[in-house]
Parts: sequence; C-alpha cells; structure tokens
Amino acid sequence: MIANGVQADTISGVKWVKAAASNGVGQCVEVAALPGGDVAMRNSRHKDGPALVFTPDEVRTFIHGAKSGEFDHMYIR
Repeated sequence: MIANGVQADTISGVKWVKAAASNGVGQCVEVAALPGGDVAMRNSRHKDGPALVFTPDEVRTFIHGAKSGEFDHMYIR
C-alpha cells in the first residue's frame, strides 16, 4: 500500500498518464494505477511533489460527479 501524500517521484513501476486534451505546458493532473487497484494523482507541474492516493470507489464516484456536471460551477473560463 502506498501512503497518501507520498512524494510522487518515489512511486516506482507505474505509468503516469494525463488527458489528451492537455495543453502541453504542464497544467494537468496526472494519474497512475497502483498495484492493488488504488489510483495516485499528481500535479504535472510538480512531478516530484506529493501524490494523492484514492481507492477505485473514490475515483469512480468523482468521475461520475464530474460527468454529471456536479463540479461545473468550479470551472474557470
């Protein structure tokens, strides 16, 4: 198990992925599937910064909320 808040650059053997819609200037969230099923997320501007670790259920719940528009009010245009 990888602890929440661990330095992202210490997580080895994972592939960090960001959205294809990324603008290429490091303003993205990157995710990595962890052994055991958890998901790590980091700020692409701070690859060596902390990673937040979520369970599969937490990620599914967040994605469902995002797809249904629950966070649209937070989007800055």
